[in-house]
Amino acid sequence: LEKGTCPWKRPWRPAEGTGTGFPVNALTGHPYQGMNVLLLWLSAAEQGFGCDTWLTYRQAQQLGGYVRKGEMATDTVIFKPLNVPAKDRHGEPLRDEHGEVVMTEIPMIKANPLFNIAQCDDLPAHFYEKRRQPGEVTTGITLPATHRALDILNASGVKVTSAAQNRAYYSPSQDRIVMPLSSQFDRDADYWATLLHELVHSTGHQSRLAREGITSSSLKFGDPLYSFEELVAEMGSAFLCAQLSVEGEVNHESYLDSWLRVLKADKKALFRAAGQARQACEFLLNTATSRQAA
Repeated sequence: LEKGTCPWKRPWRPAEGTGTGFPVNALTGHPYQGMNVLLLWLSAAEQGFGCDTWLTYRQAQQLGGYVRKGEMATDTVIFKPLNVPAKDRHGEPLRDEHGEVVMTEIPMIKANPLFNIAQCDDLPAHFYEKRRQPGEVTTGITLPATHRALDILNASGVKVTSAAQNRAYYSPSQDRIVMPLSSQFDRDADYWATLLHELVHSTGHQSRLAREGITSSSLKFGDPLYSFEELVAEMGSAFLCAQLSVEGEVNHESYLDSWLRVLKADKKALFRAAGQARQACEFLLNTATSRQAA
């Protein structure tokens, strides 16, 4: 962020047939989530990896391959619950009516080193099959991706108004997104990336996930709560764009300084924002899936 670059922006356009653009585990096929998506995207960008498939040292061995000597792991995190004694505001253990110490569950962060398959040899042949090159960027969004984005928007129940003006925003009081005209955007994908950003904001509405950055009546532009909510929406739109293969850009430059202030003041803010962004995406995707199944 200090260099003016968003670490949650996917560093490549996925080759055709390689999945959703989310980092996935080579052995299980499961996508990584939350903060780990950002860590793996950033590592891929810094090291020049062209693939979004990862595994542990032991998983490489399970697949019959190995991690090349000298390769450096990318640290991701695993949250595991840890039971500890609950304490009151004076730091004393809380006890129940029988005098037993009350236990509470807190998340414990554990490092989980991963390697990109580009750092491994002798894995099954299909991991090394040549990926087809992504097509030339024109609008930045395919027709199927547009239809899928429309499905998500329609299922959300959020109203959208477009007008010839220069702001894109979500109004919690009206539960409405206000957008510039699509013709004001250079590419269709930029329009959709911006709309998805505002749609992530809408998940904070009291009737949905009730995030404080949307429901608070004392919210002010540029304050920590406002900036944190913008961080959630920015990462959420990046996750949705990756899921839908939308190659769009959202104008984030005006928020960089405020994001940095939030992250420097709270070391865990990025973890919380990534988790809430993922929760917002899952809410929108699950709502759309449920509507289609109905």
